[in-house]
Amino acid sequence: MKWLADENFRNAIIRGILRRVPEFDIVRAQDIPQISGHDDLVLLGYAAAEGRIVVTHDVSTMIPAMRERLRSTTRCAPIILAPDSLPVSVVVENLLLLDECGTDADWSAGVLYLPLR
Repeated sequence: MKWLADENFRNAIIRGILRRVPEFDIVRAQDIPQISGHDDLVLLGYAAAEGRIVVTHDVSTMIPAMRERLRSTTRCAPIILAPDSLPVSVVVENLLLLDECGTDADWSAGVLYLPLR
């Protein structure tokens, strides 16, 4: 799996993942010049083109951006929504589990909310 953390995603989560699995394939939006500082539509387009799963805390704007993108194209990157209120350790565990056990079919729903139950 390949992952893309949007600009507001907590760096503590990324650090926690990379401490446990240094080869985890995650990039931060702010480190990619063509999407840094741009809106969610640009981020979703980049993620879809690169085959990346978006991780975000931004429930309020990401879902409307996904809907808008799907009105103009049939492809949108899968989105993982992790509420800010979740402890870092829970998000780290959930993302590592999804990365280890997930298959392409798991992403057909388009949006997955953490925590996993």
